[in-house]
Amino acid sequence: MKTLRIAACILALLLPVSAAAEAAPAHAALPAWERLTPEQRELLLTPLRDRWNGAAPAERARMLEHARRWKALPPEERERARRGVRRFEQMTPEQREHARAIFHATRDLPPPERRQFLQRWEKMTPEQRRQWLQDHPPPPRP
Repeated sequence: MKTLRIAACILALLLPVSAAAEAAPAHAALPAWERLTPEQRELLLTPLRDRWNGAAPAERARMLEHARRWKALPPEERERARRGVRRFEQMTPEQREHARAIFHATRDLPPPERRQFLQRWEKMTPEQRRQWLQDHPPPPRP
């Protein structure tokens, strides 16, 4: 779960890049990084540079640590994280808040306890879930 959170943050840094990539025709095969033109590389890096330059020192340290962790992830874990980010992006704002609350409540639990919580969650009625979410709101956004 912690790996997913890290990967989600890294991917959030890259969302402006993915938006630029989506603007390109879907049928055009784009080259590997090494074959991109300097202009294409600059276009991809500008949003990240702007975010870095606008970030406080603590945020820069967090960004760099997330990048290090992402680089260390095995390819399967990276793909799992990407799938999680895509799933999160497809959620409604309300669903995202619920996911953040559950993540916050379970992030430091050992895996067996996390599984137990999720099993209890599945058995809860909608009213019980609403009550739990009211009692355990997500933390404020940074």
